[in-house]
Amino acid sequence: MQRKVVITGGPGTGKSTLIDELLKRGFNCLPEISREITEMARRNGIEQLFLKNPMLFSEMLLEGRENQYKIATKMNTELIFFDRGIPDVHAYMNYISIDYPPVYIEKSTKYRYDTIFITPPWEEIYITDNERYENFEQSLAIFNHLRKTYEALNYTLIEVPHGDITFRTNFILDRI
Repeated sequence: MQRKVVITGGPGTGKSTLIDELLKRGFNCLPEISREITEMARRNGIEQLFLKNPMLFSEMLLEGRENQYKIATKMNTELIFFDRGIPDVHAYMNYISIDYPPVYIEKSTKYRYDTIFITPPWEEIYITDNERYENFEQSLAIFNHLRKTYEALNYTLIEVPHGDITFRTNFILDRI
């Protein structure tokens, strides 16, 4: 039976670095897709699709994450890591106080993960870039929305402590 593991958390908390390290160690991982959607929108003349049209961005993200889940299910592997999960989509919608259709919750309920790791805000490593526009205080608020969203879906969250990449990766692997 395949185990699906999500690494989630607010922006700039080291999720993608953890996924990169897991890949280096030979684990199967599916990357964050919001940057890909943002870059595609930029090529079409929209600087920040999430800010300009959050519903369109979120619909594209929901579809992309659902597709990732389906792809993972067909992979011949016992363990797969996801850089964010389906519930992240409506957690962000809650953060910006935008109503969304029931299908967001339905998909989060239908496509379940086995283990959820959450990376807490970490000011010392936080940076912004072309795709990450949030400041640290916003990252903290997003973290709280993510926590509430996953808990509302009856997930038990495992908080990844701060530390170097080896420590954090080993922490995750020791709890799988």
